[in-house]
Amino acid sequence: MKVLTDTHTLVWALTEPEKLGRAARRALDTSPFTASVANLGELVWKKRKPGALLSDPIPWWDRYVARSEIPTLALRVAHIEALAALPDYHQDPFDRILLAQAAAENLTLVSCDKQLAQYGVRVIW
Repeated sequence: MKVLTDTHTLVWALTEPEKLGRAARRALDTSPFTASVANLGELVWKKRKPGALLSDPIPWWDRYVARSEIPTLALRVAHIEALAALPDYHQDPFDRILLAQAAAENLTLVSCDKQLAQYGVRVIW
């Protein structure tokens, strides 16, 4: 199984793994996992909002993702095509991009957001 992390999952996996669900932790420990440029985009977009995961995401990304050589999935045309086909169950644009990437790449999405499973993409937590 190959997995894609949602943004909370990525941050928690790399800095606070005790916050992960049991299945999420097992999947990340035993399967190759991928981050997405959408994760970085979300961290940057939300850095000044209440409850932001990180206040300075670019250095964090460099330290925990880039230097660790975690594969990072770029945004491609196939992902936008999959995004266009998604129903409007969920309004968070970053979650929708991650769902589209998971669908297009046949990846399991690791997320605590149970609502994302409505899209037919395999979601574990």
